[in-house]
Amino acid sequence: MTEGLEQRLAAMLMRETHPAVAAQACILGQEAGALAVLFYGSNSRSRSLEGVLDYYVLTPGPPEKGLWPRVAYREWDYAGTTLRAKIATVTLAKFAAAAAGRTLDTTIWARFVQPSVLVWQRDEAAGSAAASAIADAARTAARLAVALGPPEGHPDDFWRALFSATYRAEFRVEPPGRADAILGANREHFSGLLPAALGSAGVVYAEDGTTIRPTMTPAARRRVLRWWRIRRRLGKALNIARLMRAARTFDGAARYAAWKIERHTGLALEVTPWREKHPLLAAPGVLWRVWRRRKIGS
Repeated sequence: MTEGLEQRLAAMLMRETHPAVAAQACILGQEAGALAVLFYGSNSRSRSLEGVLDYYVLTPGPPEKGLWPRVAYREWDYAGTTLRAKIATVTLAKFAAAAAGRTLDTTIWARFVQPSVLVWQRDEAAGSAAASAIADAARTAARLAVALGPPEGHPDDFWRALFSATYRAEFRVEPPGRADAILGANREHFSGLLPAALGSAGVVYAEDGTTIRPTMTPAARRRVLRWWRIRRRLGKALNIARLMRAARTFDGAARYAAWKIERHTGLALEVTPWREKHPLLAAPGVLWRVWRRRKIGS
């Protein structure tokens, strides 16, 4: 018998994390008056503190209107180690609507069908609401994976179709084989996830060894694909709009950019008060220095 979706996702969400991550999430949750904090990305799997830690802070209140989430970058000292975090903040109501496919968003359900951790919660009710949204993300992703995938195949074939389609719909540059990298790095998580999500979503399927044959009706498939076409067409424009908004409102943008540049080029940039206040105006000068550095080094 296939393990129930909610049961397997509850085990995923309650995985142990590094104490530094838990301490950081507690600070973020309490400062924001949040309901829950999700930790996701490659660090949630590896327990490494290297690079940038990714958090989604879910707050109370009605769903946002317009573009979301708000994004910030922060650094902390933890036992002599500098921790770097990128923090996305959005109401739980908007997050849940996006996870269930009720918004034009193309990122939430594709991102959170991948592993995450409920690393902080205000109370049990808040944690349950966040977990319910994660389950909705899995159901939304599974329905689209079946609609886009082959008539039958290994579960990876369906997930690969999903991730390839969502990356193409977004304003992102991903290396070839990114979908395979996600599946390979999260093998245990995705093992059995598709049938659990399909069963929970009411999509009938048959299993023969490692082969799955969904029996989504033609009408249901057309509905899902029509739903997806709208989001696919708007995906790049929406992501560009979010990037432009983030360029104006990203708290800590100059420090984040300086860290990224030093990490990838070795060029250490001083984050002056002016650069901190005017990251867009400072960008041309910074890019010129990066170009000269590469030119000299080539």
